[in-house]
Amino acid sequence: MSAQDARDQALELWRSGFERHRRGDLRAAVELYRRSIETCPTAEAHTFLGWAYSHAGYVERAIAECKRAIEVDPNFGNPYNDIGVYLIEKGALDDAVPWLERAKRAPRYEPRHFPYLNLGRLYMAKGDLSQALREFREALKVHPHDALAEGAARMIRSRMN
Repeated sequence: MSAQDARDQALELWRSGFERHRRGDLRAAVELYRRSIETCPTAEAHTFLGWAYSHAGYVERAIAECKRAIEVDPNFGNPYNDIGVYLIEKGALDDAVPWLERAKRAPRYEPRHFPYLNLGRLYMAKGDLSQALREFREALKVHPHDALAEGAARMIRSRMN
């Protein structure tokens, strides 16, 4: 099998895993993500395997998979954002900031507004409303009319007045 054929097959396994994941079948999703990685390691499969682990409550495993994703493709932004989210969930707010900042700069990343939203949530949790508002405004520049960013920005402005 050529390298391109292996990559194509790996991405198809990843897509199948994602479909199972969306339907709530974590066990099947994890198996498909692992098979994808065995076929040809991709940042997508490692990141989504991490996501499945996080849904199962294995945050450290999730972070490790995201770090593997970054090793495979440092331009893929999702694992940086996901590590930031996992650290926020653990209460390690300061540790999450550099990961989310890196997600903002990643060349290959959709949905690009997520790290701004997550930084906005982080700064709100820290009580830094002006920085939170800046992040939500940036999210709206990237993704206009995002309901979460609009609502959060409106709430912060009302608190600051």
